[in-house]
Amino acid sequence: MMGAFPDTVHFRGLNRPVRVEGEVNFLEIEGTLPPEISGAFFRALPDRQLPPMVGDRDVILSHDGLIAKLDISDGRASYAVRFVRTDRFLAERHAGRALFGHYRQPYTDDPLVAGVDRTLANTTPIWHAGRLFIVKEDGLAHQIDPHTLKTLGKWDFDGLLRSETMTAHPRIDPQSGELLFFGYEAAGLSTKTIAYCIVNREGKLISEEWFDGPYCSMMHDFAVTENHAVFPVFPTTSDLERVKAGGPHWIHEQDRESWIGIMPRYGKGEDVRWFKGPNGVHSYHILNAYEDGDRIHLDMCMFNTNMIPFVREDTPGLDIQPDGSLARWTMDLSAQDSVVATRDIGPLGEMPRTRDIDQGRPYSHGWYLTLNPAAGPLLAAGPAGVSFNVLLRIQPDNGGIEDYTFPAYHAVSEPVHIPANDPDHGGYLMMFVDIDHAKGGENYQQEVWIMEADDIAKGAIAKIRVPLPSRPQVHGCWVPSASLAKAKIAPPVEEHY
Repeated sequence: MMGAFPDTVHFRGLNRPVRVEGEVNFLEIEGTLPPEISGAFFRALPDRQLPPMVGDRDVILSHDGLIAKLDISDGRASYAVRFVRTDRFLAERHAGRALFGHYRQPYTDDPLVAGVDRTLANTTPIWHAGRLFIVKEDGLAHQIDPHTLKTLGKWDFDGLLRSETMTAHPRIDPQSGELLFFGYEAAGLSTKTIAYCIVNREGKLISEEWFDGPYCSMMHDFAVTENHAVFPVFPTTSDLERVKAGGPHWIHEQDRESWIGIMPRYGKGEDVRWFKGPNGVHSYHILNAYEDGDRIHLDMCMFNTNMIPFVREDTPGLDIQPDGSLARWTMDLSAQDSVVATRDIGPLGEMPRTRDIDQGRPYSHGWYLTLNPAAGPLLAAGPAGVSFNVLLRIQPDNGGIEDYTFPAYHAVSEPVHIPANDPDHGGYLMMFVDIDHAKGGENYQQEVWIMEADDIAKGAIAKIRVPLPSRPQVHGCWVPSASLAKAKIAPPVEEHY
Protein backbone atom coordinates (compact mmCIF):
# COMPACT_ATOMS: atom_id res chain seq x y z
CA MET A 1 0.00 0.00 0.00
CA MET A 2 1.33 3.44 -0.91
CA GLY A 3 2.25 5.63 2.05
CA ALA A 4 1.31 9.24 2.63
CA PHE A 5 3.10 12.33 1.35
CA PRO A 6 4.86 14.40 4.05
CA ASP A 7 3.19 17.43 5.58
CA THR A 8 5.98 19.89 4.77
CA VAL A 9 6.25 23.08 2.72
CA HIS A 10 7.41 20.98 -0.24
CA PHE A 11 3.99 19.26 -0.32
CA ARG A 12 1.61 22.01 0.89
CA GLY A 13 -0.45 24.63 -0.89
CA LEU A 14 0.44 24.86 -4.55
CA ASN A 15 3.20 22.31 -3.85
CA ARG A 16 0.62 19.63 -3.10
CA PRO A 17 1.13 16.50 -5.26
CA VAL A 18 -1.12 16.45 -8.32
CA ARG A 19 0.31 13.51 -10.32
CA VAL A 20 -2.07 14.01 -13.22
CA GLU A 21 -1.35 13.28 -16.87
CA GLY A 22 -3.89 14.19 -19.50
CA GLU A 23 -5.22 16.76 -21.92
CA VAL A 24 -8.17 19.06 -22.25
CA ASN A 25 -9.37 20.86 -25.38
CA PHE A 26 -11.41 23.95 -26.17
CA LEU A 27 -10.36 25.94 -23.11
CA GLU A 28 -12.49 28.92 -22.08
CA ILE A 29 -11.02 32.22 -23.28
CA GLU A 30 -11.96 35.58 -21.81
CA GLY A 31 -11.11 38.57 -23.98
CA THR A 32 -9.48 38.46 -27.40
CA LEU A 33 -6.17 36.78 -28.15
CA PRO A 34 -3.85 38.89 -30.34
CA PRO A 35 -3.17 37.21 -33.72
CA GLU A 36 0.56 36.89 -32.91
CA ILE A 37 -0.29 34.42 -30.16
CA SER A 38 -0.21 31.22 -32.16
CA GLY A 39 2.09 28.49 -30.93
CA ALA A 40 2.89 26.52 -27.80
CA PHE A 41 3.88 27.49 -24.28
CA PHE A 42 5.94 24.59 -22.89
CA ARG A 43 6.44 24.41 -19.12
CA ALA A 44 8.47 22.34 -16.65
CA LEU A 45 6.54 21.14 -13.59
CA PRO A 46 8.18 19.11 -10.78
CA ASP A 47 5.80 16.60 -9.16
CA ARG A 48 6.16 13.26 -7.39
CA GLN A 49 4.56 10.10 -8.69
CA LEU A 50 5.25 8.32 -5.35
CA PRO A 51 5.83 9.39 -1.73
CA PRO A 52 9.55 9.84 -0.99
CA MET A 53 11.68 7.24 0.78
CA VAL A 54 13.29 9.99 2.92
CA GLY A 55 10.01 11.23 4.43
CA ASP A 56 9.82 14.85 5.48
CA ARG A 57 13.40 15.54 4.37
CA ASP A 58 12.38 15.39 0.73
CA VAL A 59 12.47 18.65 -1.29
CA ILE A 60 10.58 19.81 -4.36
CA LEU A 61 13.75 20.06 -6.46
CA SER A 62 13.97 16.27 -6.14
CA HIS A 63 10.56 15.60 -7.70
CA ASP A 64 9.81 13.96 -11.04
CA GLY A 65 9.66 16.13 -14.13
CA LEU A 66 6.52 16.82 -16.12
CA ILE A 67 6.33 18.63 -19.43
CA ALA A 68 3.21 20.71 -20.05
CA LYS A 69 1.98 22.29 -23.26
CA LEU A 70 -0.51 25.10 -23.74
CA ASP A 71 -1.31 25.01 -27.46
CA ILE A 72 -2.93 28.02 -29.12
CA SER A 73 -3.96 28.09 -32.77
CA ASP A 74 -6.80 29.62 -34.75
CA GLY A 75 -8.05 31.35 -31.60
CA ARG A 76 -8.52 28.02 -29.77
CA ALA A 77 -6.52 26.68 -26.84
CA SER A 78 -5.77 23.21 -25.45
CA TYR A 79 -3.59 21.98 -22.62
CA ALA A 80 -1.71 18.73 -21.97
CA VAL A 81 0.70 17.48 -19.33
CA ARG A 82 2.81 14.32 -19.15
CA PHE A 83 5.56 12.90 -16.95
CA VAL A 84 9.03 12.76 -18.46
CA ARG A 85 10.05 9.11 -18.68
CA THR A 86 13.53 9.38 -17.17
CA ASP A 87 15.43 6.28 -16.08
CA ARG A 88 14.67 7.27 -12.50
CA PHE A 89 10.94 7.68 -13.12
CA LEU A 90 10.71 4.31 -14.87
CA ALA A 91 12.68 2.48 -12.17
CA GLU A 92 10.34 3.73 -9.44
CA ARG A 93 7.22 3.11 -11.51
CA HIS A 94 8.34 -0.49 -12.08
CA ALA A 95 9.03 -0.99 -8.36
CA GLY A 96 5.88 0.80 -7.22
CA ARG A 97 7.82 2.70 -4.56
CA ALA A 98 10.46 5.39 -4.17
CA LEU A 99 14.02 4.13 -4.61
CA PHE A 100 16.09 7.32 -4.63
CA GLY A 101 17.22 9.08 -1.48
CA HIS A 102 18.13 12.67 -0.67
CA TYR A 103 18.49 15.48 -3.18
CA ARG A 104 21.47 14.78 -5.47
CA GLN A 105 22.75 12.20 -2.96
CA PRO A 106 23.30 8.82 -4.66
CA TYR A 107 24.86 7.32 -1.52
CA THR A 108 21.42 7.36 0.13
CA ASP A 109 19.65 5.43 -2.66
CA ASP A 110 18.21 1.95 -2.49
CA PRO A 111 20.87 -0.54 -3.70
CA LEU A 112 18.41 -1.67 -6.40
CA VAL A 113 19.13 1.52 -8.37
CA ALA A 114 22.90 1.71 -7.98
CA GLY A 115 24.23 3.24 -11.20
CA VAL A 116 20.80 4.33 -12.51
CA ASP A 117 20.76 7.86 -13.92
CA ARG A 118 19.28 10.11 -11.19
CA THR A 119 18.38 13.16 -13.27
CA LEU A 120 14.73 14.22 -13.13
CA ALA A 121 14.42 16.50 -16.20
CA ASN A 122 12.22 18.87 -14.20
CA THR A 123 13.54 22.42 -14.66
CA THR A 124 13.56 23.99 -18.14
CA PRO A 125 12.09 23.27 -21.59
CA ILE A 126 14.31 24.34 -24.51
CA TRP A 127 13.52 24.68 -28.21
CA HIS A 128 16.43 24.63 -30.64
CA ALA A 129 17.00 23.46 -34.22
CA GLY A 130 13.53 21.97 -34.47
CA ARG A 131 13.81 19.89 -31.30
CA LEU A 132 12.21 20.21 -27.86
CA PHE A 133 14.24 19.28 -24.79
CA ILE A 134 13.69 19.39 -21.05
CA VAL A 135 16.68 19.74 -18.74
CA LYS A 136 17.79 19.52 -15.13
CA GLU A 137 21.39 20.52 -14.51
CA ASP A 138 22.52 17.24 -12.91
CA GLY A 139 22.30 15.21 -16.14
CA LEU A 140 21.68 15.25 -19.87
CA ALA A 141 18.70 16.81 -21.60
CA HIS A 142 15.76 14.62 -22.56
CA GLN A 143 14.18 15.06 -25.98
CA ILE A 144 10.39 15.41 -26.06
CA ASP A 145 8.00 15.03 -28.97
CA PRO A 146 6.47 18.55 -29.14
CA HIS A 147 3.19 17.19 -30.50
CA THR A 148 2.50 14.30 -28.11
CA LEU A 149 4.84 15.13 -25.18
CA LYS A 150 6.23 11.60 -25.45
CA THR A 151 9.75 11.20 -24.04
CA LEU A 152 12.13 10.28 -26.87
CA GLY A 153 15.19 9.66 -24.70
CA LYS A 154 18.35 11.34 -23.42
CA TRP A 155 20.15 13.66 -25.82
CA ASP A 156 23.95 13.73 -26.13
CA PHE A 157 24.20 15.53 -29.48
CA ASP A 158 24.67 12.36 -31.48
CA GLY A 159 27.31 11.06 -29.11
CA LEU A 160 29.53 14.16 -29.31
CA LEU A 161 28.89 15.57 -25.82
CA ARG A 162 31.45 14.43 -23.23
CA SER A 163 30.06 16.38 -20.27
CA GLU A 164 27.89 14.35 -17.89
CA THR A 165 25.67 17.37 -17.28
CA MET A 166 23.96 20.25 -19.10
CA THR A 167 22.79 23.47 -17.52
CA ALA A 168 19.09 24.21 -17.17
CA HIS A 169 19.82 27.71 -18.54
CA PRO A 170 21.38 27.58 -21.97
CA ARG A 171 21.40 30.73 -24.09
CA ILE A 172 20.32 31.05 -27.72
CA ASP A 173 22.06 33.79 -29.66
CA PRO A 174 19.38 35.85 -31.45
CA GLN A 175 21.62 36.52 -34.47
CA SER A 176 23.70 33.38 -35.02
CA GLY A 177 21.02 30.96 -33.81
CA GLU A 178 23.67 29.12 -31.78
CA LEU A 179 22.76 27.29 -28.58
CA LEU A 180 25.40 27.96 -25.93
CA PHE A 181 25.47 26.03 -22.67
CA PHE A 182 27.72 24.62 -19.99
CA GLY A 183 27.77 21.71 -17.61
CA TYR A 184 29.15 21.88 -14.09
CA GLU A 185 30.29 18.75 -12.26
CA ALA A 186 30.99 17.82 -15.88
CA ALA A 187 33.40 15.03 -14.92
CA GLY A 188 31.22 13.61 -12.17
CA LEU A 189 29.83 14.12 -8.69
CA SER A 190 31.30 17.08 -6.75
CA THR A 191 34.02 17.79 -9.31
CA LYS A 192 34.90 21.41 -10.08
CA THR A 193 35.07 20.71 -13.82
CA ILE A 194 33.08 22.92 -16.21
CA ALA A 195 32.36 22.12 -19.87
CA TYR A 196 31.41 25.06 -22.11
CA CYS A 197 29.64 24.03 -25.32
CA ILE A 198 28.47 25.62 -28.58
CA VAL A 199 25.81 24.10 -30.83
CA ASN A 200 25.24 25.58 -34.29
CA ARG A 201 21.84 26.63 -35.60
CA GLU A 202 21.43 23.20 -37.23
CA GLY A 203 21.77 21.47 -33.85
CA LYS A 204 25.33 20.10 -34.20
CA LEU A 205 27.74 20.36 -31.27
CA ILE A 206 30.76 22.22 -32.69
CA SER A 207 32.78 23.04 -29.56
CA GLU A 208 33.27 21.69 -26.02
CA GLU A 209 35.90 23.41 -23.86
CA TRP A 210 36.75 22.14 -20.37
CA PHE A 211 38.23 24.07 -17.45
CA ASP A 212 38.15 24.04 -13.64
CA GLY A 213 36.20 26.45 -11.47
CA PRO A 214 37.63 27.83 -8.21
CA TYR A 215 35.61 25.20 -6.33
CA CYS A 216 32.58 22.95 -6.96
CA SER A 217 29.69 25.41 -7.00
CA MET A 218 25.96 25.26 -7.69
CA MET A 219 26.19 27.09 -11.04
CA HIS A 220 22.54 27.33 -12.00
CA ASP A 221 22.79 30.01 -14.71
CA PHE A 222 25.28 31.77 -16.95
CA ALA A 223 25.33 34.46 -19.65
CA VAL A 224 26.71 35.07 -23.11
CA THR A 225 27.51 38.42 -24.70
CA GLU A 226 28.48 39.10 -28.32
CA ASN A 227 32.10 38.14 -27.66
CA HIS A 228 32.25 36.47 -24.24
CA ALA A 229 30.81 33.73 -22.04
CA VAL A 230 30.22 34.65 -18.38
CA PHE A 231 30.35 32.01 -15.61
CA PRO A 232 29.15 33.02 -12.10
CA VAL A 233 30.49 30.93 -9.21
CA PHE A 234 28.83 31.38 -5.81
CA PRO A 235 29.78 29.67 -2.51
CA THR A 236 27.04 27.04 -2.40
CA THR A 237 29.48 24.16 -2.58
CA SER A 238 29.77 20.39 -2.77
CA ASP A 239 32.40 18.09 -1.30
CA LEU A 240 32.73 14.46 -2.36
CA GLU A 241 33.82 13.15 1.05
CA ARG A 242 30.80 14.80 2.69
CA VAL A 243 28.50 13.29 0.07
CA LYS A 244 30.04 9.84 0.43
CA ALA A 245 29.44 10.09 4.18
CA GLY A 246 25.72 10.66 3.54
CA GLY A 247 25.78 14.42 4.04
CA PRO A 248 24.03 17.03 1.89
CA HIS A 249 25.18 17.64 -1.65
CA TRP A 250 25.11 21.41 -1.06
CA ILE A 251 25.97 23.67 1.83
CA HIS A 252 26.38 27.43 1.67
CA GLU A 253 29.73 28.86 2.82
CA GLN A 254 28.76 32.37 3.92
CA ASP A 255 32.35 33.54 4.45
CA ARG A 256 33.67 32.32 1.11
CA GLU A 257 34.27 34.57 -1.90
CA SER A 258 32.30 34.52 -5.14
CA TRP A 259 33.82 34.63 -8.63
CA ILE A 260 32.94 35.56 -12.20
CA GLY A 261 34.77 33.77 -14.99
CA ILE A 262 35.04 35.61 -18.32
CA MET A 263 35.97 33.56 -21.39
CA PRO A 264 36.19 34.62 -25.04
CA ARG A 265 33.06 33.27 -26.63
CA TYR A 266 35.03 31.10 -29.05
CA GLY A 267 38.09 30.78 -26.80
CA LYS A 268 39.78 27.97 -24.93
CA GLY A 269 39.49 26.85 -21.33
CA GLU A 270 42.86 28.34 -20.46
CA ASP A 271 41.61 31.78 -21.59
CA VAL A 272 39.19 32.18 -18.64
CA ARG A 273 39.90 35.21 -16.45
CA TRP A 274 38.48 35.16 -12.92
CA PHE A 275 37.09 38.27 -11.21
CA LYS A 276 36.59 38.22 -7.43
CA GLY A 277 33.16 39.12 -6.03
CA PRO A 278 31.68 39.63 -2.54
CA ASN A 279 31.61 36.88 0.06
CA GLY A 280 28.55 34.78 0.77
CA VAL A 281 26.23 36.02 -1.96
CA HIS A 282 24.22 33.86 -4.32
CA SER A 283 22.15 34.24 -7.49
CA TYR A 284 20.02 31.67 -9.26
CA HIS A 285 18.92 33.66 -12.31
CA ILE A 286 20.39 36.21 -14.71
CA LEU A 287 18.36 38.85 -16.52
CA ASN A 288 21.00 39.70 -19.14
CA ALA A 289 24.65 40.51 -19.83
CA TYR A 290 26.21 42.79 -22.42
CA GLU A 291 29.43 44.54 -23.41
CA ASP A 292 30.12 48.24 -22.86
CA GLY A 293 33.55 48.84 -24.37
CA ASP A 294 36.01 46.84 -22.26
CA ARG A 295 33.41 46.37 -19.53
CA ILE A 296 30.91 43.54 -19.20
CA HIS A 297 27.71 44.23 -17.29
CA LEU A 298 25.94 41.26 -15.70
CA ASP A 299 22.42 41.88 -14.32
CA MET A 300 21.27 39.23 -11.81
CA CYS A 301 18.66 38.54 -9.15
CA MET A 302 21.14 38.66 -6.26
CA PHE A 303 20.74 37.55 -2.63
CA ASN A 304 22.95 37.96 0.42
CA THR A 305 22.90 34.18 0.94
CA ASN A 306 21.36 31.15 -0.73
CA MET A 307 17.64 31.95 -0.89
CA ILE A 308 16.43 28.32 -0.79
CA PRO A 309 15.63 27.33 2.80
CA PHE A 310 16.72 23.67 2.68
CA VAL A 311 20.26 24.66 1.60
CA ARG A 312 20.57 26.99 4.58
CA GLU A 313 19.02 24.38 6.88
CA ASP A 314 21.60 21.82 5.71
CA THR A 315 24.45 24.23 6.51
CA PRO A 316 25.66 23.98 10.13
CA GLY A 317 25.66 27.33 11.93
CA LEU A 318 24.18 29.35 9.06
CA ASP A 319 21.60 31.74 10.50
CA ILE A 320 20.93 34.56 8.06
CA GLN A 321 17.71 35.73 6.48
CA PRO A 322 17.71 36.19 2.71
CA ASP A 323 17.56 39.69 1.33
CA GLY A 324 18.43 40.92 -2.11
CA SER A 325 18.02 43.08 -5.19
CA LEU A 326 18.39 43.09 -8.92
CA ALA A 327 22.11 43.82 -9.05
CA ARG A 328 24.53 44.85 -11.79
CA TRP A 329 28.00 43.37 -11.56
CA THR A 330 30.60 44.95 -13.82
CA MET A 331 33.91 43.37 -14.87
CA ASP A 332 36.47 45.64 -16.56
CA LEU A 333 38.67 43.60 -18.90
CA SER A 334 41.13 46.48 -19.27
CA ALA A 335 41.72 46.89 -15.52
CA GLN A 336 44.85 45.65 -13.79
CA ASP A 337 42.90 44.21 -10.90
CA SER A 338 40.25 41.51 -11.28
CA VAL A 339 37.59 42.73 -8.88
CA VAL A 340 33.86 42.96 -9.52
CA ALA A 341 32.13 46.33 -9.14
CA THR A 342 28.55 46.00 -7.87
CA ARG A 343 25.47 48.21 -7.59
CA ASP A 344 21.73 47.68 -7.14
CA ILE A 345 19.46 48.50 -10.07
CA GLY A 346 16.12 47.16 -8.84
CA PRO A 347 14.29 45.63 -5.87
CA LEU A 348 14.46 42.01 -4.72
CA GLY A 349 12.96 39.55 -7.15
CA GLU A 350 13.30 36.42 -9.25
CA MET A 351 12.45 34.79 -12.60
CA PRO A 352 13.81 37.57 -14.88
CA ARG A 353 13.04 37.75 -18.59
CA THR A 354 14.11 39.90 -21.56
CA ARG A 355 12.96 39.85 -25.13
CA ASP A 356 14.75 37.02 -26.92
CA ILE A 357 16.30 39.47 -29.39
CA ASP A 358 17.95 41.35 -26.50
CA GLN A 359 19.91 38.40 -25.12
CA GLY A 360 23.61 39.23 -24.83
CA ARG A 361 23.14 42.76 -26.18
CA PRO A 362 22.52 46.21 -24.66
CA TYR A 363 18.83 46.33 -23.73
CA SER A 364 16.38 48.94 -22.56
CA HIS A 365 13.98 46.93 -20.40
CA GLY A 366 13.07 43.56 -18.94
CA TRP A 367 10.64 41.91 -16.55
CA TYR A 368 10.82 39.90 -13.35
CA LEU A 369 8.71 38.87 -10.36
CA THR A 370 8.68 39.99 -6.75
CA LEU A 371 6.44 39.63 -3.72
CA ASN A 372 4.33 42.00 -1.67
CA PRO A 373 2.86 40.41 1.49
CA ALA A 374 0.77 43.53 2.07
CA ALA A 375 -1.26 42.72 -1.06
CA GLY A 376 -2.58 39.53 0.51
CA PRO A 377 -1.30 36.22 1.87
CA LEU A 378 1.47 34.65 -0.22
CA LEU A 379 0.48 31.19 -1.41
CA ALA A 380 2.82 28.34 -0.49
CA ALA A 381 4.73 27.43 -3.66
CA GLY A 382 8.12 26.44 -5.04
CA PRO A 383 11.40 25.52 -3.34
CA ALA A 384 11.44 28.74 -1.29
CA GLY A 385 7.94 28.00 0.02
CA VAL A 386 6.36 31.31 -1.04
CA SER A 387 4.90 32.55 -4.31
CA PHE A 388 5.28 35.78 -6.25
CA ASN A 389 2.37 38.21 -6.60
CA VAL A 390 3.93 41.22 -8.35
CA LEU A 391 5.20 41.63 -11.92
CA LEU A 392 7.85 44.31 -12.54
CA ARG A 393 8.94 46.01 -15.75
CA ILE A 394 12.37 47.57 -15.27
CA GLN A 395 14.48 49.97 -17.30
CA PRO A 396 17.95 49.39 -15.81
CA ASP A 397 19.72 52.35 -17.38
CA ASN A 398 17.34 55.06 -16.19
CA GLY A 399 15.97 53.40 -13.04
CA GLY A 400 12.40 53.26 -14.31
CA ILE A 401 10.22 50.61 -12.68
CA GLU A 402 6.56 49.82 -13.32
CA ASP A 403 4.59 47.17 -11.46
CA TYR A 404 1.40 45.19 -11.55
CA THR A 405 0.21 43.68 -8.27
CA PHE A 406 -2.02 40.64 -8.65
CA PRO A 407 -5.19 40.36 -6.59
CA ALA A 408 -5.10 38.69 -3.17
CA TYR A 409 -4.74 34.89 -3.21
CA HIS A 410 -3.11 34.95 -6.65
CA ALA A 411 0.36 33.60 -7.47
CA VAL A 412 2.20 34.22 -10.76
CA SER A 413 4.84 32.09 -12.49
CA GLU A 414 7.67 33.18 -14.78
CA PRO A 415 6.33 34.85 -17.96
CA VAL A 416 7.37 34.32 -21.55
CA HIS A 417 7.64 37.17 -24.04
CA ILE A 418 5.89 36.96 -27.43
CA PRO A 419 6.85 39.53 -30.11
CA ALA A 420 4.18 41.56 -31.87
CA ASN A 421 3.83 41.85 -35.63
CA ASP A 422 4.03 45.64 -35.34
CA PRO A 423 7.71 46.58 -34.70
CA ASP A 424 6.56 49.61 -32.71
CA HIS A 425 4.57 47.40 -30.31
CA GLY A 426 6.40 45.91 -27.31
CA GLY A 427 4.81 42.50 -27.67
CA TYR A 428 3.06 40.43 -25.04
CA LEU A 429 3.75 38.58 -21.82
CA MET A 430 2.08 35.23 -21.17
CA MET A 431 2.10 33.71 -17.69
CA PHE A 432 0.29 31.11 -15.62
CA VAL A 433 -1.55 32.43 -12.57
CA ASP A 434 -2.67 30.21 -9.68
CA ILE A 435 -5.72 31.35 -7.73
CA ASP A 436 -6.86 30.12 -4.31
CA HIS A 437 -10.60 30.65 -4.47
CA ALA A 438 -11.10 29.16 -1.00
CA LYS A 439 -8.76 31.81 0.45
CA GLY A 440 -6.78 29.40 2.57
CA GLY A 441 -8.14 26.10 1.37
CA GLU A 442 -7.17 23.72 -1.41
CA ASN A 443 -9.50 24.98 -4.15
CA TYR A 444 -6.92 26.16 -6.67
CA GLN A 445 -7.61 27.23 -10.24
CA GLN A 446 -5.12 28.02 -12.98
CA GLU A 447 -5.48 30.74 -15.57
CA VAL A 448 -3.18 31.98 -18.31
CA TRP A 449 -2.93 35.76 -18.41
CA ILE A 450 -1.81 37.71 -21.47
CA MET A 451 -0.59 41.28 -20.93
CA GLU A 452 0.85 43.96 -23.16
CA ALA A 453 4.54 43.80 -22.30
CA ASP A 454 5.05 47.57 -22.26
CA ASP A 455 1.81 48.37 -20.42
CA ILE A 456 1.59 45.86 -17.60
CA ALA A 457 -0.42 48.27 -15.45
CA LYS A 458 -3.36 47.61 -17.77
CA GLY A 459 -3.54 44.05 -16.47
CA ALA A 460 -4.65 41.08 -18.53
CA ILE A 461 -6.07 41.74 -21.99
CA ALA A 462 -7.07 38.06 -22.25
CA LYS A 463 -7.31 35.08 -19.91
CA ILE A 464 -7.44 31.35 -20.61
CA ARG A 465 -8.90 29.03 -17.96
CA VAL A 466 -7.08 25.73 -17.48
CA PRO A 467 -9.25 23.10 -15.73
CA LEU A 468 -6.52 20.43 -15.68
CA PRO A 469 -4.58 20.91 -12.41
CA SER A 470 -0.81 20.97 -12.17
CA ARG A 471 1.92 22.10 -9.83
CA PRO A 472 3.53 25.53 -10.28
CA GLN A 473 5.93 25.98 -13.15
CA VAL A 474 9.68 26.30 -12.80
CA HIS A 475 10.61 27.64 -16.25
CA GLY A 476 8.93 27.80 -19.64
CA CYS A 477 9.48 28.67 -23.30
CA TRP A 478 7.32 29.92 -26.14
CA VAL A 479 7.52 28.27 -29.59
CA PRO A 480 5.66 29.98 -32.47
CA SER A 481 3.47 27.88 -34.75
CA ALA A 482 5.85 28.43 -37.69
CA SER A 483 8.68 26.86 -35.69
CA LEU A 484 6.53 23.96 -34.48
CA ALA A 485 5.68 23.19 -38.09
CA LYS A 486 9.40 22.59 -38.72
CA ALA A 487 9.87 20.19 -35.81
CA LYS A 488 12.22 17.29 -36.55
CA ILE A 489 9.50 14.88 -35.48
CA ALA A 490 6.64 13.83 -37.72
CA PRO A 491 3.51 15.88 -36.96
CA PRO A 492 0.52 13.99 -35.55
CA VAL A 493 -1.91 12.43 -37.97
CA GLU A 494 -4.94 14.66 -38.37
CA GLU A 495 -8.27 13.17 -37.43
CA HIS A 496 -11.05 13.60 -39.97
CA TYR A 497 -14.72 13.34 -39.22
